[in-house]
Amino acid sequence: MPVVKEKLAANDSVAFPSSPSSETFCCEHCKTCKPWKQWIFRWVTYPTVLSILLIIASFSLGFLLDKVSFLQNTTAFAADTPQNIPPSPNGLGPKTEVGIGHLPILGKKSAKITIVEFADFQCPFCKKWYEEVGKNIMKEYVDSGKVQFAFRHYAFLDKANFDKTSQDTESTWSAEASECANEQGKFWEFHNYLFSHQGQENAGNFNKDKLKEFAKALNLNTDKFNSCLDSNRYKEKVLQDFLDGQKAGVSGTPTVFIDGKPLVGYTPYTAFKTLLDAELKAAH
Repeated sequence: MPVVKEKLAANDSVAFPSSPSSETFCCEHCKTCKPWKQWIFRWVTYPTVLSILLIIASFSLGFLLDKVSFLQNTTAFAADTPQNIPPSPNGLGPKTEVGIGHLPILGKKSAKITIVEFADFQCPFCKKWYEEVGKNIMKEYVDSGKVQFAFRHYAFLDKANFDKTSQDTESTWSAEASECANEQGKFWEFHNYLFSHQGQENAGNFNKDKLKEFAKALNLNTDKFNSCLDSNRYKEKVLQDFLDGQKAGVSGTPTVFIDGKPLVGYTPYTAFKTLLDAELKAAH
C-alpha cells in the first residue's frame, strides 16, 4: 500500500490516472473516499460544473427566445385574421364609405337611416345578432319605414382559408346558395333558414347536399337551384362582398354599419336601439 501525503505543499501536484483504478490516491479535501469517488471528485471541479451550467443556460435562453418569437408571430397572425366578434361595449366608429351591395334591400327607400350588415352564415354571433337584434329591428324600424336594411356577405370561416389542403368551403357555399335562392326571389327566406339551421362550423351542416335540402324545404325549384349551386355561379360576387367589407374596415363578424358608422361585434338590442335612436334623431 503506497504512502499518501496527508497534506500537499502549495507547489506539489498529484498525477491522476486517465480512468478509475484500484490505486489509492487522495487530496487535501478527502482522506477517506474510495478510489473511484476520488477520481470523480478530482475531475468534477468547479470549472467543470460552471461549464455545464453555462451550456444548460445557453439552451434555456435559446428556447425562451424561440418561444417569444413564436408568440409574437402568433399574435401578429391573430391580429390579421378575421374573427367571430363577441359582445363589445364599443359605440359607433367613424363614418366610412360602404355600399349597400346587390342583394334585395328591406324597408322603404325614403328611410332616414340605412343599416348594412356584414356577416357569415356560419358565425355563431351573427346568428345571435339575427335572433336577438335583427328581428327586433325589422319589426320596430324597418316595417315602420324608419330604416332600410341591407345584407352583405363576409364569408371567411371556410376551413380552406386556414388549411390550404382542405376543400371545405361551407361559408362560401352557404353564401352562394343564398344567391341562388335570390334568383327565385327568396333570398331573405333562405337567409333566415340558414341562421335557423346553423350548426358547428365546417362540420357538414352547410355542405352542398344540405343546402339542396334547404332549397327543397323552402319549395324552390330544385333543378334550377342545384344547377346554380354546383356551377359556383356566384362565387365572384360573394368574394367581392368580402373585399368591399375589408376595404370598409371590416375585420370580423358581425359588423353593422349605421349610415356608414361601424358597430363591431354583437350588441344587445337595448344598446343597439339607443345608438340607432340617436342616429335617427340626428338625421331629422
